[in-house]
Amino acid sequence: MFNDLSRLGKYLGQAARLMVGMPDYDNYVEHMQTKHPDKPVMSYEVFFRERQEARYGGGNGQTRCC
Repeated sequence: MFNDLSRLGKYLGQAARLMVGMPDYDNYVEHMQTKHPDKPVMSYEVFFRERQEARYGGGNGQTRCC
């Protein structure tokens, strides 16, 4: 039962983060380890910054919108 509740909590947390646009680092690490084991995994800080820049634009003053 606790395993099911734990899994439910993980999925609900992931859904909430995706709804507000927060990146999911755990899924990224799992994906990189299973699909791209030859490539290095970014640290959480680098991953978060890269996702923020992808969503809101880099430091060049441009956003992805308009």
